Amino acid sequence: MYDTRWANIGLVIFFVGFITLYGLMFYLGFKGMPRRYYDYDEVFHSGNIISTMGSWVLYSGLAIIIINLFSSLKRGTKAPSDPWGGKTLEWTIPSPPPVENFEEIPVITNGPYHYQ
Repeated sequence: MYDTRWANIGLVIFFVGFITLYGLMFYLGFKGMPRRYYDYDEVFHSGNIISTMGSWVLYSGLAIIIINLFSSLKRGTKAPSDPWGGKTLEWTIPSPPPVENFEEIPVITNGPYHYQ
């Protein structure tokens, strides 16, 4: 199973980095910063520095998410047979499924989105 605590931490850091990077770029463009220039005016210098720091924060959040993925794959707890509580037929058989899936035709009493 995926470690949700680290996943949420990585998501928040990634989101803050994304908003810092691209939100500030949008704001600078709205204020008149030209695109595809080698060097910008001094007015836009601090905004570009903060935007660059936002890219580092975004990368850090993405690194946490990817490291969590591989560490959960290697050392995470084993998932139960139905980790999401699904109500459809594919969650009623074991994994990997047997050759014929069901020994007898299943009786369906509720719709797939009836979660009571």
